[in-house]
Amino acid sequence: MKRECLTIIGTAHVSSESVDEVKDAIYEQHPEVVAIELDKGRYIKLKKDMMGIEEDDTISVSQIIKENKVGLFLTTTLLGYFQSKVGADVDVKPGSEMVGAIEACEDLGIPIALIDREINTTLQRALNRMGFMEKAKFLFGLLSSVFGGDDAEDEIDIEELKNPENLDDLMEMFKDEAPSVYEVLVHERDAYLAGKLLQIPQDHVIAVVGAGHKPGITRYLDNPETLPPLHELEDINKKGGIPWVKIILALIPILFVVIFFLAYFSGINITGNLYEFIVISMIMGFIGSILSGSKIQSAIIGGVVAPLTIIHPLLAAGWFSGLTEAKFRKVRKRDIDSLAHLESFKDLWHNNIFRILLVVVGTNLAVSIATLVILPSQVFIPLFMKIFGG
Repeated sequence: MKRECLTIIGTAHVSSESVDEVKDAIYEQHPEVVAIELDKGRYIKLKKDMMGIEEDDTISVSQIIKENKVGLFLTTTLLGYFQSKVGADVDVKPGSEMVGAIEACEDLGIPIALIDREINTTLQRALNRMGFMEKAKFLFGLLSSVFGGDDAEDEIDIEELKNPENLDDLMEMFKDEAPSVYEVLVHERDAYLAGKLLQIPQDHVIAVVGAGHKPGITRYLDNPETLPPLHELEDINKKGGIPWVKIILALIPILFVVIFFLAYFSGINITGNLYEFIVISMIMGFIGSILSGSKIQSAIIGGVVAPLTIIHPLLAAGWFSGLTEAKFRKVRKRDIDSLAHLESFKDLWHNNIFRILLVVVGTNLAVSIATLVILPSQVFIPLFMKIFGG
Protein backbone atom coordinates (compact mmCIF):
# COMPACT_ATOMS: atom_id res chain seq x y z
CA MET A 1 0.00 0.00 0.00
CA LYS A 2 1.25 3.43 -0.93
CA ARG A 3 0.57 5.93 1.83
CA GLU A 4 -0.17 8.71 -0.65
CA CYS A 5 -2.73 6.51 -2.43
CA LEU A 6 -4.69 5.70 0.74
CA THR A 7 -8.04 7.35 1.45
CA ILE A 8 -9.41 6.89 4.97
CA ILE A 9 -13.13 7.53 5.33
CA GLY A 10 -14.21 8.09 8.93
CA THR A 11 -17.84 7.12 9.38
CA ALA A 12 -20.55 7.12 12.02
CA HIS A 13 -21.72 3.51 12.17
CA VAL A 14 -25.41 4.45 12.22
CA SER A 15 -25.34 7.31 9.70
CA SER A 16 -27.18 7.37 6.37
CA GLU A 17 -24.83 10.15 5.24
CA SER A 18 -21.87 7.85 5.88
CA VAL A 19 -23.42 5.20 3.62
CA ASP A 20 -23.65 7.68 0.75
CA GLU A 21 -20.14 9.02 1.41
CA VAL A 22 -18.60 5.54 1.30
CA LYS A 23 -20.37 4.42 -1.86
CA ASP A 24 -19.67 7.68 -3.68
CA ALA A 25 -15.95 7.48 -2.87
CA ILE A 26 -15.67 3.90 -4.10
CA TYR A 27 -17.50 4.59 -7.36
CA GLU A 28 -15.51 7.77 -8.03
CA GLN A 29 -12.02 6.46 -7.15
CA HIS A 30 -12.41 2.81 -8.16
CA PRO A 31 -9.58 1.68 -5.81
CA GLU A 32 -7.69 -1.61 -6.08
CA VAL A 33 -8.85 -2.68 -2.61
CA VAL A 34 -11.43 -1.49 -0.08
CA ALA A 35 -10.45 -2.15 3.54
CA ILE A 36 -13.34 -2.27 6.00
CA GLU A 37 -13.49 -2.23 9.78
CA LEU A 38 -14.86 -5.77 10.12
CA ASP A 39 -13.50 -9.11 11.25
CA LYS A 40 -14.29 -12.36 9.45
CA GLY A 41 -17.16 -13.31 11.75
CA ARG A 42 -18.99 -10.00 11.46
CA TYR A 43 -18.36 -9.91 7.69
CA ILE A 44 -19.93 -13.35 7.22
CA LYS A 45 -22.91 -12.32 9.34
CA LEU A 46 -23.42 -9.14 7.31
CA LYS A 47 -23.20 -11.09 4.05
CA LYS A 48 -25.79 -13.60 5.20
CA ASP A 49 -28.08 -10.76 6.31
CA MET A 50 -27.65 -9.15 2.88
CA MET A 51 -28.54 -12.44 1.20
CA GLY A 52 -31.52 -13.03 3.47
CA ILE A 53 -30.03 -16.26 4.84
CA GLU A 54 -31.49 -17.20 8.22
CA GLU A 55 -29.29 -19.24 10.52
CA ASP A 56 -30.09 -21.34 13.53
CA ASP A 57 -30.14 -18.49 16.03
CA THR A 58 -30.02 -20.56 19.21
CA ILE A 59 -27.41 -19.21 21.62
CA SER A 60 -25.72 -21.71 23.93
CA VAL A 61 -26.10 -19.91 27.23
CA SER A 62 -25.03 -23.15 28.90
CA GLN A 63 -21.68 -22.95 27.12
CA ILE A 64 -21.32 -19.28 28.06
CA ILE A 65 -21.83 -20.08 31.74
CA LYS A 66 -19.63 -23.19 31.68
CA GLU A 67 -16.77 -21.22 30.11
CA ASN A 68 -17.25 -18.43 32.65
CA LYS A 69 -17.95 -15.88 29.90
CA VAL A 70 -21.06 -14.31 31.43
CA GLY A 71 -19.26 -10.98 31.83
CA LEU A 72 -18.01 -11.06 28.23
CA PHE A 73 -21.44 -12.00 26.91
CA LEU A 74 -23.19 -9.36 29.00
CA THR A 75 -20.76 -6.67 27.80
CA THR A 76 -21.20 -7.73 24.16
CA THR A 77 -24.98 -7.77 24.54
CA LEU A 78 -25.14 -4.32 26.14
CA LEU A 79 -22.82 -2.79 23.55
CA GLY A 80 -24.87 -4.42 20.79
CA TYR A 81 -28.04 -3.09 22.37
CA PHE A 82 -26.61 0.42 22.62
CA GLN A 83 -25.62 0.54 18.94
CA SER A 84 -28.89 -1.04 17.82
CA LYS A 85 -30.85 1.47 19.88
CA VAL A 86 -29.04 4.42 18.33
CA GLY A 87 -29.54 2.90 14.90
CA ALA A 88 -33.27 2.47 15.56
CA ASP A 89 -33.54 6.08 16.73
CA VAL A 90 -32.08 7.41 13.47
CA ASP A 91 -33.68 4.69 11.31
CA VAL A 92 -30.33 3.28 10.14
CA LYS A 93 -29.20 -0.27 10.80
CA PRO A 94 -25.77 -0.49 12.50
CA GLY A 95 -23.10 -1.41 9.97
CA SER A 96 -25.02 0.07 7.04
CA GLU A 97 -21.93 1.90 5.77
CA MET A 98 -20.08 -1.42 5.68
CA VAL A 99 -22.95 -2.96 3.73
CA GLY A 100 -22.76 0.00 1.35
CA ALA A 101 -19.03 -0.58 0.87
CA ILE A 102 -19.57 -4.31 0.24
CA GLU A 103 -22.33 -3.62 -2.30
CA ALA A 104 -20.21 -1.08 -4.18
CA CYS A 105 -17.22 -3.46 -4.23
CA GLU A 106 -19.32 -6.34 -5.52
CA ASP A 107 -20.78 -4.08 -8.20
CA LEU A 108 -17.32 -3.00 -9.40
CA GLY A 109 -15.51 -6.28 -8.76
CA ILE A 110 -13.17 -4.74 -6.17
CA PRO A 111 -11.63 -7.07 -3.54
CA ILE A 112 -12.30 -6.41 0.16
CA ALA A 113 -9.75 -6.54 2.97
CA LEU A 114 -10.99 -7.27 6.49
CA ILE A 115 -8.80 -5.27 8.87
CA ASP A 116 -10.49 -5.36 12.29
CA ARG A 117 -9.59 -7.55 15.25
CA GLU A 118 -12.02 -10.31 16.23
CA ILE A 119 -14.63 -8.72 18.52
CA ASN A 120 -14.40 -11.30 21.33
CA THR A 121 -10.61 -10.87 21.39
CA THR A 122 -11.05 -7.12 21.80
CA LEU A 123 -13.62 -7.42 24.58
CA GLN A 124 -11.71 -10.16 26.41
CA ARG A 125 -8.54 -8.05 26.36
CA ALA A 126 -10.55 -5.13 27.74
CA LEU A 127 -12.00 -7.23 30.56
CA ASN A 128 -8.56 -8.67 31.34
CA ARG A 129 -7.13 -5.18 31.72
CA MET A 130 -9.89 -3.84 33.97
CA GLY A 131 -9.84 -3.93 37.74
CA PHE A 132 -12.93 -4.73 39.80
CA MET A 133 -13.94 -1.09 40.36
CA GLU A 134 -13.39 -0.19 36.73
CA LYS A 135 -15.51 -3.15 35.62
CA ALA A 136 -18.29 -2.08 38.00
CA LYS A 137 -18.09 1.52 36.80
CA PHE A 138 -18.08 0.49 33.15
CA LEU A 139 -21.03 -1.89 33.61
CA PHE A 140 -22.97 0.78 35.49
CA GLY A 141 -22.33 3.21 32.65
CA LEU A 142 -23.58 0.73 30.06
CA LEU A 143 -26.67 -0.11 32.12
CA SER A 144 -27.37 3.59 32.62
CA SER A 145 -27.21 4.06 28.86
CA VAL A 146 -29.56 1.14 28.33
CA PHE A 147 -32.15 1.87 31.00
CA GLY A 148 -31.63 5.56 31.63
CA GLY A 149 -34.42 6.55 29.30
CA ASP A 150 -34.44 9.11 26.52
CA ASP A 151 -33.99 12.80 27.06
CA ALA A 152 -35.01 15.01 24.18
CA GLU A 153 -32.59 17.69 25.31
CA ASP A 154 -29.68 15.23 25.16
CA GLU A 155 -30.31 13.90 21.65
CA ILE A 156 -27.09 13.40 19.71
CA ASP A 157 -26.58 14.56 16.14
CA ILE A 158 -24.93 11.48 14.64
CA GLU A 159 -23.11 13.48 11.97
CA GLU A 160 -21.73 15.83 14.61
CA LEU A 161 -19.96 12.84 16.18
CA LYS A 162 -17.69 12.77 13.11
CA ASN A 163 -16.45 16.27 13.87
CA PRO A 164 -12.82 15.89 15.10
CA GLU A 165 -13.34 18.36 17.95
CA ASN A 166 -16.40 16.50 19.20
CA LEU A 167 -14.60 13.18 18.86
CA ASP A 168 -11.68 14.45 20.91
CA ASP A 169 -14.04 15.52 23.69
CA LEU A 170 -15.91 12.21 23.57
CA MET A 171 -12.72 10.13 23.60
CA GLU A 172 -11.24 12.12 26.47
CA MET A 173 -14.39 11.59 28.52
CA PHE A 174 -14.30 7.86 27.74
CA LYS A 175 -10.60 7.75 28.64
CA ASP A 176 -11.29 9.35 32.02
CA GLU A 177 -14.24 7.06 32.82
CA ALA A 178 -12.67 3.74 31.77
CA PRO A 179 -8.98 4.07 30.84
CA SER A 180 -8.40 0.33 30.36
CA VAL A 181 -11.41 0.01 28.07
CA TYR A 182 -10.31 3.10 26.15
CA GLU A 183 -6.83 1.63 25.69
CA VAL A 184 -8.15 -1.63 24.23
CA LEU A 185 -11.22 -0.46 22.31
CA VAL A 186 -9.63 2.65 20.84
CA HIS A 187 -5.84 2.88 21.07
CA GLU A 188 -5.09 -0.82 20.49
CA ARG A 189 -7.54 -1.07 17.63
CA ASP A 190 -6.06 2.06 16.04
CA ALA A 191 -2.74 0.20 16.01
CA TYR A 192 -4.30 -3.05 14.79
CA LEU A 193 -6.21 -1.37 11.95
CA ALA A 194 -3.11 0.55 10.87
CA GLY A 195 -0.99 -2.62 10.98
CA LYS A 196 -3.48 -4.52 8.82
CA LEU A 197 -3.59 -1.66 6.32
CA LEU A 198 0.19 -1.78 5.96
CA GLN A 199 -0.06 -5.49 5.10
CA ILE A 200 -2.20 -4.79 2.01
CA PRO A 201 0.01 -5.36 -1.08
CA GLN A 202 -2.01 -3.20 -3.51
CA ASP A 203 -1.24 0.51 -3.87
CA HIS A 204 -4.59 2.31 -4.16
CA VAL A 205 -6.74 1.61 -1.10
CA ILE A 206 -9.88 3.09 0.45
CA ALA A 207 -10.28 2.33 4.17
CA VAL A 208 -13.74 2.53 5.75
CA VAL A 209 -13.42 2.89 9.54
CA GLY A 210 -15.24 4.49 12.44
CA ALA A 211 -14.52 8.20 12.67
CA GLY A 212 -13.07 7.76 16.15
CA HIS A 213 -10.26 5.59 14.77
CA LYS A 214 -9.20 7.83 11.88
CA PRO A 215 -6.85 10.17 13.86
CA GLY A 216 -5.11 7.26 15.60
CA ILE A 217 -4.70 5.24 12.41
CA THR A 218 -3.26 8.29 10.68
CA ARG A 219 -0.70 8.80 13.47
CA TYR A 220 0.44 5.19 13.30
CA LEU A 221 0.71 5.25 9.50
CA ASP A 222 2.79 8.40 9.71
CA ASN A 223 5.01 6.74 12.36
CA PRO A 224 4.99 3.00 11.53
CA GLU A 225 7.97 2.35 13.80
CA THR A 226 5.65 2.91 16.80
CA LEU A 227 3.35 0.01 15.81
CA PRO A 228 3.40 -3.00 18.18
CA PRO A 229 3.47 -6.52 16.62
CA LEU A 230 -0.04 -7.61 15.66
CA HIS A 231 0.31 -10.98 17.42
CA GLU A 232 0.76 -9.13 20.72
CA LEU A 233 -2.54 -7.34 20.11
CA GLU A 234 -4.30 -10.70 19.60
CA ASP A 235 -3.13 -12.29 22.86
CA ILE A 236 -6.04 -12.84 25.27
CA ASN A 237 -4.13 -14.70 27.98
CA LYS A 238 -2.19 -11.78 29.39
CA LYS A 239 -3.93 -10.05 32.26
CA GLY A 240 -2.96 -6.79 33.86
CA GLY A 241 -2.33 -6.09 37.53
CA ILE A 242 -2.78 -8.27 40.60
CA PRO A 243 -6.39 -9.52 41.00
CA TRP A 244 -6.65 -8.55 44.67
CA VAL A 245 -10.42 -8.96 44.82
CA LYS A 246 -10.23 -12.51 43.45
CA ILE A 247 -7.42 -13.33 45.86
CA ILE A 248 -9.41 -12.06 48.84
CA LEU A 249 -12.57 -13.89 47.72
CA ALA A 250 -10.52 -17.07 47.33
CA LEU A 251 -9.03 -16.70 50.81
CA ILE A 252 -12.43 -16.41 52.52
CA PRO A 253 -13.53 -20.04 51.93
CA ILE A 254 -10.01 -21.20 52.82
CA LEU A 255 -10.37 -19.32 56.10
CA PHE A 256 -13.71 -21.03 56.73
CA VAL A 257 -12.15 -24.46 56.22
CA VAL A 258 -9.22 -23.58 58.50
CA ILE A 259 -11.60 -22.51 61.29
CA PHE A 260 -13.54 -25.79 61.01
CA PHE A 261 -10.34 -27.82 61.19
CA LEU A 262 -8.98 -25.81 64.12
CA ALA A 263 -12.23 -26.33 66.01
CA TYR A 264 -12.26 -30.05 65.23
CA PHE A 265 -8.66 -30.59 66.40
CA SER A 266 -9.36 -28.47 69.49
CA GLY A 267 -12.00 -30.99 70.52
CA ILE A 268 -14.95 -28.67 69.89
CA ASN A 269 -18.15 -30.27 68.64
CA ILE A 270 -18.69 -28.68 65.21
CA THR A 271 -21.70 -30.76 64.15
CA GLY A 272 -24.17 -28.00 64.93
CA ASN A 273 -21.99 -25.40 63.20
CA LEU A 274 -21.73 -27.57 60.11
CA TYR A 275 -25.50 -27.95 59.98
CA GLU A 276 -25.91 -24.18 60.33
CA PHE A 277 -23.39 -23.59 57.55
CA ILE A 278 -25.18 -25.99 55.19
CA VAL A 279 -28.71 -24.79 55.99
CA ILE A 280 -27.90 -21.06 55.77
CA SER A 281 -26.00 -21.56 52.49
CA MET A 282 -28.79 -23.61 50.93
CA ILE A 283 -31.52 -21.19 52.03
CA MET A 284 -29.65 -18.17 50.64
CA GLY A 285 -28.90 -19.93 47.35
CA PHE A 286 -32.55 -20.88 46.99
CA ILE A 287 -33.85 -17.43 47.95
CA GLY A 288 -31.43 -15.61 45.63
CA SER A 289 -32.47 -17.74 42.69
CA ILE A 290 -36.22 -17.68 43.31
CA LEU A 291 -36.28 -13.91 43.93
CA SER A 292 -34.51 -13.50 40.58
CA GLY A 293 -37.52 -15.10 38.91
CA SER A 294 -36.11 -18.57 38.34
CA LYS A 295 -37.97 -21.81 37.95
CA ILE A 296 -38.33 -23.80 41.17
CA GLN A 297 -35.95 -26.43 39.77
CA SER A 298 -33.24 -23.81 39.24
CA ALA A 299 -33.70 -22.47 42.77
CA ILE A 300 -33.41 -25.98 44.23
CA ILE A 301 -30.18 -26.61 42.31
CA GLY A 302 -28.80 -23.23 43.37
CA GLY A 303 -29.55 -24.04 46.99
CA VAL A 304 -28.18 -27.57 46.92
CA VAL A 305 -24.81 -26.57 45.45
CA ALA A 306 -24.40 -23.37 47.52
CA PRO A 307 -22.48 -24.96 50.44
CA LEU A 308 -20.01 -26.59 48.05
CA THR A 309 -19.48 -23.45 45.98
CA ILE A 310 -18.78 -21.37 49.09
CA ILE A 311 -15.96 -23.74 50.04
CA HIS A 312 -14.69 -24.09 46.46
CA PRO A 313 -13.37 -20.68 45.27
CA LEU A 314 -13.53 -21.64 41.56
CA LEU A 315 -17.24 -22.48 41.57
CA ALA A 316 -20.31 -20.26 41.80
CA ALA A 317 -23.84 -21.31 42.72
CA GLY A 318 -25.25 -18.98 40.07
CA TRP A 319 -23.60 -20.99 37.33
CA PHE A 320 -25.59 -24.06 38.33
CA SER A 321 -28.91 -22.29 38.78
CA GLY A 322 -28.29 -20.42 35.52
CA LEU A 323 -27.47 -23.61 33.64
CA THR A 324 -30.66 -25.18 34.94
CA GLU A 325 -32.66 -22.10 33.97
CA ALA A 326 -31.15 -22.21 30.47
CA LYS A 327 -32.70 -25.68 30.04
CA PHE A 328 -36.14 -24.10 30.38
CA ARG A 329 -35.49 -20.82 28.54
CA LYS A 330 -34.08 -21.23 25.03
CA VAL A 331 -32.16 -18.13 24.03
CA ARG A 332 -32.06 -16.98 20.42
CA LYS A 333 -30.29 -14.16 18.64
CA ARG A 334 -33.65 -12.46 18.25
CA ASP A 335 -33.60 -11.99 22.02
CA ILE A 336 -30.53 -9.78 21.53
CA ASP A 337 -32.10 -7.93 18.61
CA SER A 338 -35.27 -7.32 20.64
CA LEU A 339 -33.26 -5.51 23.34
CA ALA A 340 -33.17 -2.42 21.12
CA HIS A 341 -36.94 -2.21 21.16
CA LEU A 342 -37.65 -2.75 24.84
CA GLU A 343 -39.76 0.04 26.29
CA SER A 344 -40.58 -1.19 29.78
CA PHE A 345 -39.40 -3.54 32.52
CA LYS A 346 -42.23 -5.85 31.51
CA ASP A 347 -40.64 -6.23 28.07
CA LEU A 348 -37.28 -6.86 29.67
CA TRP A 349 -38.77 -9.46 32.01
CA HIS A 350 -39.90 -11.50 29.00
CA ASN A 351 -36.42 -11.49 27.45
CA ASN A 352 -34.78 -14.87 28.06
CA ILE A 353 -31.22 -13.51 28.02
CA PHE A 354 -32.04 -11.10 30.81
CA ARG A 355 -33.91 -13.71 32.82
CA ILE A 356 -31.09 -16.27 32.76
CA LEU A 357 -28.38 -13.74 33.55
CA LEU A 358 -30.56 -12.37 36.33
CA VAL A 359 -30.77 -15.83 37.88
CA VAL A 360 -26.98 -16.21 37.71
CA VAL A 361 -26.37 -12.81 39.28
CA GLY A 362 -29.19 -13.10 41.84
CA THR A 363 -28.07 -16.49 43.09
CA ASN A 364 -24.43 -15.42 43.33
CA LEU A 365 -25.40 -12.21 45.12
CA ALA A 366 -27.43 -14.04 47.76
CA VAL A 367 -24.68 -16.62 48.33
CA SER A 368 -22.14 -13.78 48.56
CA ILE A 369 -24.26 -12.15 51.28
CA ALA A 370 -24.26 -15.47 53.12
CA THR A 371 -20.49 -15.78 52.70
CA LEU A 372 -19.55 -12.25 53.68
CA VAL A 373 -22.23 -11.35 56.25
CA ILE A 374 -24.47 -14.11 57.62
CA LEU A 375 -22.08 -17.06 57.96
CA PRO A 376 -19.25 -15.08 59.61
CA SER A 377 -21.59 -13.55 62.19
CA GLN A 378 -23.70 -16.66 62.85
CA VAL A 379 -21.20 -19.49 62.45
CA PHE A 380 -17.54 -18.67 62.09
CA ILE A 381 -16.98 -15.80 64.52
CA PRO A 382 -18.75 -17.70 67.37
CA LEU A 383 -16.74 -20.80 66.46
CA PHE A 384 -13.53 -18.77 66.37
CA MET A 385 -14.31 -17.39 69.84
CA LYS A 386 -14.79 -20.92 71.15
CA ILE A 387 -11.42 -22.00 69.75
CA PHE A 388 -9.53 -19.19 71.49
CA GLY A 389 -11.68 -19.14 74.63
CA GLY A 390 -13.49 -15.83 73.89
